[in-house]
Amino acid sequence: MDAIKFDAFQYYTYDEYKGWDGRWELINGIAYAMSPSPYPKHQQVVFRVAQELDSSLECSHKECEVYISPVDWKVNENTVVQPDVAIFCEKTQSQYFSKTPPLVVEVLSKATALKDVTTKFELYEKEGVVFYVILEPNSEVGDIFKLEDGEYTLIKKVTKTDRYEFIMDECKSVIDFEKVFK
Repeated sequence: MDAIKFDAFQYYTYDEYKGWDGRWELINGIAYAMSPSPYPKHQQVVFRVAQELDSSLECSHKECEVYISPVDWKVNENTVVQPDVAIFCEKTQSQYFSKTPPLVVEVLSKATALKDVTTKFELYEKEGVVFYVILEPNSEVGDIFKLEDGEYTLIKKVTKTDRYEFIMDECKSVIDFEKVFK
């Protein structure tokens, strides 16, 4: 049996993406369905992370704010992702953000876990997201990665007993994981 040929995939652009029904992500021209909807526990963790980041967010730029999915980050014409939680430091009149967020949090679900720990990990690293946090809502653990010399380094494994302060160029914020995983 021959290996899968990547040139056999259908590739798409942002113009095509924006006309699709339902929730999708587009990474390097390949479409990824964002369905089925996440479990309620996933959404609780997303909401609580956003609350934690927002309540402690201190930024030198007024335009830095915490956003939760669905919100588009258009990386380029063939890559548009919807991070579960992100800090974006731009005001936009567009349907999407275009600047790299300093922090992204992905909460794993059965439908997206593999993409979050491989494809999106590589994308966020390449695009310069300073902190990438991956949380597993059922086991209530997570990994915090920091971009150092262009590569992610695992700086902390977290459980519900941990608290972590994120210090970025534009902002600083804190997540108390006891409040996230309650």
